[in-house]
Amino acid sequence: MIYDAFAHLPLYGLEDLGFCKPGEAGDFIWQRNTAPGGRLPVNTNGGGLSYMHSGMYGMYALQESVRQVRGAAAAQVPGVKLSVCHGVGGMFAASGTIIMSNEAP
Repeated sequence: MIYDAFAHLPLYGLEDLGFCKPGEAGDFIWQRNTAPGGRLPVNTNGGGLSYMHSGMYGMYALQESVRQVRGAAAAQVPGVKLSVCHGVGGMFAASGTIIMSNEAP
């Protein structure tokens, strides 16, 4: 899950988290890698731009991560073992990333 208060944030998130090289996220998304059934499904609840944005959307991104690792999401990704949830705030001056897993370390 990548906080998407603005349409460009998933691009930056994919690149800054190392899922894509700088400048490659747009093509990665265009090739439907982040869609349901893709190599790296992103914002499986629709994201803040389409699911809803209450002003505290980060909590819903966390909720979707929990649902995915529990196997209880409405748009469940088969075989989920971990979920990455990343958000930004403070005019992009701060960020936080949580990795959740359903497997013991």
